[in-house]
Amino acid sequence: MIEAELKARVHAPEAVMRELEHLASARVEVYRDTYYDLPDGSLDTRDQELRVRTVRGTDDTRTILTFKDAKVDEVSGSKPEHETRVDDAEAVHAMLKGLGYVPVIAFEKRCRNYEFERAGRSMLATLVRVPEVDGTFIEVETLVDEDDVHSALDDVRATIQSLGISLGDLTRERYTDAVAARRGPASPN
Repeated sequence: MIEAELKARVHAPEAVMRELEHLASARVEVYRDTYYDLPDGSLDTRDQELRVRTVRGTDDTRTILTFKDAKVDEVSGSKPEHETRVDDAEAVHAMLKGLGYVPVIAFEKRCRNYEFERAGRSMLATLVRVPEVDGTFIEVETLVDEDDVHSALDDVRATIQSLGISLGDLTRERYTDAVAARRGPASPN
């Protein structure tokens, strides 16, 4: 499946949150993301991502291992995504390191997730704050087959606009890059 996703800066987070609350109840979670690569940076060179995400919610904590392949849409950066839930985060970190992967960067995201139907699609809208990055962002995504990416992205754009966000606020800025720039040449954590 392809994650047809767009991200935008949010200038009025409270107003957007009110709009989202009309569509669904919020699921408030904190993500702890650790991105891995091979020592030569070859995953990044191939536009691939390997991530371990531990999600702490009000009711549970879960860990997800994710591999994202190279983007299939240059404008949005949408990528094929493969995820699986894992039982033991520390074991997965140890396995990846044992296979030669190194943690490149780790950081926290504070998220409010809203799941709803729009344009006949299951959508996930997430309001995101990364403590090390200025501002609030929204990510809106839906999972689709590769031949449906462009139509799905049109529906995602329409959803973003319906929340009062201008398409001029769309961004391809990656949290990993923003956090790394903020930290400078420091450690991955």
